[in-house]
Amino acid sequence: MTHVEDELHSQPECWIRAAAEAPRHAAALPAPGERVALVGCGTSYFMAQSAAALREGAGQGETDAFAASEFPHGRSYDRVLALTRSGTTTEVLELLGRLRGRTRTTAITADPHTPVMTAADDLVVLDFADERSVVQTRFATAALTLLRAHLGLHTDTAVADARTALTAPLPEGLVDCTQFTFLGRGWTVGLANEAGLKMREASLAWTEAYPAMEYRHGPISITTRGTATWMLGEAPEGLAEQVRGTGGLWVAGGLDPLAELVRAQRLAVAVAAARGLDPDRPRHLTRSVILTGS
Repeated sequence: MTHVEDELHSQPECWIRAAAEAPRHAAALPAPGERVALVGCGTSYFMAQSAAALREGAGQGETDAFAASEFPHGRSYDRVLALTRSGTTTEVLELLGRLRGRTRTTAITADPHTPVMTAADDLVVLDFADERSVVQTRFATAALTLLRAHLGLHTDTAVADARTALTAPLPEGLVDCTQFTFLGRGWTVGLANEAGLKMREASLAWTEAYPAMEYRHGPISITTRGTATWMLGEAPEGLAEQVRGTGGLWVAGGLDPLAELVRAQRLAVAVAAARGLDPDRPRHLTRSVILTGS
């Protein structure tokens, strides 16, 4: 079993622990009414997108998400929350440094022995969800589970669905598809973006991701026999029929959307295996992006 497989299969237990620890970290996490920005890079950015949509949708306050390198310094926030598995990513550390003394910052990280521990004002360490793999799985979903629990939106159903996602067979013919499109709505748009990233990282697959309603505005033109369209969450009315009408494979997201992301992680590993690739050694990638001379 690869590191990626081992880590993605541990997610139900990580989610249970992350949800249980949420009350202990409440003071470090955004309070109701705060104006908040969530930032990250790569996978962490996509988790930030989902968490921001969840928080604002729950009526907790205006919440934005940005890639750390694209943070709008002209805007005012009560708190900036950074997601960083490694705690060493250059863009995140530089942003936290610029914000020190001006804006309250929180970092959610997996490693307590990294520079982010002194760069942020408040810290949440999920060391039980740290990973050996380059390709992120359990840290990202554990961090999002922590934030869902903080908002009162985590349920035991998500954990049960994650276990189903790890054991139920993938749809027939899915691994053999040549192109994959992931769709989301609201908070699941970030999950769709992350599912596409997992496929590209682990299996070098041609993948795209869109808000579900935007899929009709051009992207559906690439859908045909041998392609797959995967919905994370509830699909817009009529979209499944439109996709099936193209000859493409429609994959309905019947589980909790975060558990659907676990299914997509499994697909990435399965496609990598079918193509003779090692998902623990993704091409051109390292565990953390550290820029020299920046």
